[in-house]
Amino acid sequence: MSATNWGALGVNLAATAATAPTVLLATFAVAVRLRLHRVVDIAWGLAFATVAAVTWLLSAGHGDDGRRSLVAAATILWGLRLAAHIAHRSRGHGEDPRYTALLAKAPGNRMLYALRTVYLGQAALVWLISLPVQAASYSSAPVDFLAYCAMAVWAAGLAFETIGDHQLARFKANPANRGRIMDEGLWAWTRHPNYFGDSLVWWGLYLLACTAWQPALAVVVSPILMTLLLTVGSGKRLLEKHMATRPGYAEYAARTSGFLPMPPKSTPAKPAATK
Repeated sequence: MSATNWGALGVNLAATAATAPTVLLATFAVAVRLRLHRVVDIAWGLAFATVAAVTWLLSAGHGDDGRRSLVAAATILWGLRLAAHIAHRSRGHGEDPRYTALLAKAPGNRMLYALRTVYLGQAALVWLISLPVQAASYSSAPVDFLAYCAMAVWAAGLAFETIGDHQLARFKANPANRGRIMDEGLWAWTRHPNYFGDSLVWWGLYLLACTAWQPALAVVVSPILMTLLLTVGSGKRLLEKHMATRPGYAEYAARTSGFLPMPPKSTPAKPAATK
């Protein structure tokens, strides 16, 4: 019968509660030096990868080696890919309009406000969302059929966001597409293949922690929170607000699913003009 070493997991939770803020505080120092807060987006994936690495080290001897290595590798691969992609995408660009707008409304010292709301806020989210990674690492359950299913969900999510990011980057690199709305490939099936992929990745990682009902119930907040962040939080909602004024976006949104991949709707024909 599988069991979770709750005592050792508690120590891990305390250690990662210090790890995540350390990564984000170091990022804040870099941002202050560069006067560029968009670097925090790169740190998002790096923080998850660091928490997974620390968890893998601390969980040695406390959980099944196959499961703890699997969840660590999956999280680190996802986090490093995301960080590398965002770093490449933002190279040569100035401040992200989201952070400019946020700091414009800051009461008092802008840097302290950014530290509190952006950096420490993200550190708390990293710790909370990474709970399945930590819980799975302290389970004695060997890799089983459900774990393989979990990895299939994770792999589908990683493939979806990687392909979506590649398709968008290739589209933007073509000067002929300047001013156009990307509506090809996966982007014809969902307006946010990268966000959908992210959500799927974390549901897969959550399933790796489902070795008994106690850990499954304790960490279900993680994939739910990640999905909410991507759909109604700082992901889809803010991006679509920014894109709403772009020519052709309303038509694209009318025929394309907002999150879950679905076949694009046919565009209704315009009524003939009457004389």
